[in-house]
Amino acid sequence: MPPAGPHEGAGSTRPGADGAAPEAAAPPAGAARPGTRPGRDDGRGPGGARPHAVVVGGGLAGITAALRLADAGVAVTLLEGRPRLGGLAFSFRRGDLTVDNGQHVYLRCCTAYRWFLDRVDGARLAPLQDRLDVPVLDVAHPRGPRLGRIRRDPLPVPFHLARSLATYPHLSLAERASVGRAALALKKLDPADPALDGIDFATWLGRHGQSPRAIEALWDLVGIPTLNAPAPDASMGLAAMVFKTGLLTDPGAADIGWAHVPLGHLHDTLAGKALDGLGVRTLLRTKAERISRADDGRWTVEVPGETLGADAVVLAVPQTETHGLLPEGALDDADRLLDIGTAPILDLHVVYDRKVLRRPFFTALGSPVQWVFDRTESSGLTGGGQYLAVSQSAAQDEIDEPVAALRARYLPELERLLPAARGAGVRDFFVTRERTATFAPTPGVGRLRPGARTRAPGLYLAGAWTATGWPATMEGAVRSGFSAAGAALSAFGRRHDHPLQEAA
Repeated sequence: MPPAGPHEGAGSTRPGADGAAPEAAAPPAGAARPGTRPGRDDGRGPGGARPHAVVVGGGLAGITAALRLADAGVAVTLLEGRPRLGGLAFSFRRGDLTVDNGQHVYLRCCTAYRWFLDRVDGARLAPLQDRLDVPVLDVAHPRGPRLGRIRRDPLPVPFHLARSLATYPHLSLAERASVGRAALALKKLDPADPALDGIDFATWLGRHGQSPRAIEALWDLVGIPTLNAPAPDASMGLAAMVFKTGLLTDPGAADIGWAHVPLGHLHDTLAGKALDGLGVRTLLRTKAERISRADDGRWTVEVPGETLGADAVVLAVPQTETHGLLPEGALDDADRLLDIGTAPILDLHVVYDRKVLRRPFFTALGSPVQWVFDRTESSGLTGGGQYLAVSQSAAQDEIDEPVAALRARYLPELERLLPAARGAGVRDFFVTRERTATFAPTPGVGRLRPGARTRAPGLYLAGAWTATGWPATMEGAVRSGFSAAGAALSAFGRRHDHPLQEAA
């Protein structure tokens, strides 16, 4: 199961990692991407027939909204405060390595993100597993380390996971039976039921006979990385959405995909090329300072040294930044945005002098280590050795720990998990921290998440934190971009089809 995805389009540059090299040089503030056709500032053609939209935020939500609007013939200006696109799913250079700020994966059921990959011509660079297969290593078993697997068979739901559950060595026979009963109960739930948003996942699991061990070895194994919260801190509505969609709809829904190239190549280079090809004016290192409604009903967006006119504005930035930009009256209670909490993700990066892991990834029980991925090939590591990324979701207790303390804690843990690491030389150890990586999926968060439309005509919201029905993932971010662009196109009277076959 995947580590949780990022917020979208924050407005300031962050260093890539503790002790990391700075990011590559970028255009100065207000400069368009090379190759972009600037177009007219007001975006209107002869007779004023062509509408102009300004998208604030160049993460996955903002990029998606810009692509959809431009595909429909709208003139688009995209603003991004960082020197690159991609939001918090990005890459940076550290010496000779190209490093992702964290491990980001997606599932076959993530149809919106798969659309995004296809749209930027990147699907072949982030392939899916042929069939779900997750190695689960328990190093705390009384009889020594035990390896189990969560994998599916080519059978219809729910039989596709029956054999895996029946042979799962990390649960007792009684616990496996109780998991099956809980899964059948979960399959009957409607994740959009507001009552589910008001209780936590652990309470529901307890009511359905799940032992602490079953929660640790199965439910949290999936839930923590996808929700970025353990069961007691997660909305049952969001948990139901994750498990029902990923495991109880289509047999292949939970097959895992991940980038085999740096994230920056997908979310910055290829996305930028797609935007440039549509004539989108992309301004990097450029933050919106103020948004206001003009007397003629159009919008003005003030950026350093320039004022942009627009027929529509999409705010695709985190909730706190959105709150600061919203005109008065745009939402019934804008302060509710400030009640949407955040949750951190910590990533540990270890470069060994030899190969210590033969699998592309695994997850662990009985250890503080959560998920470990081999990033050797995508990072461009040369000279032998292996580069592992350790992804730690819901990392509130460790997000501010010094690098030395994290190194002292996690290198011995990796040796417990990987015998080949014992005696291996460590060529590099560094840390990336996203203190506000996702919105916190706490019970009740559903009533705080706004939809794409606001009370101000022509002003729309996007971002994984908006009311997508999904937790804070790349999938949710792209879906929010669909919703914002679709609302704007409807207001413009532009014909458009939703990219997904399912209901928006």
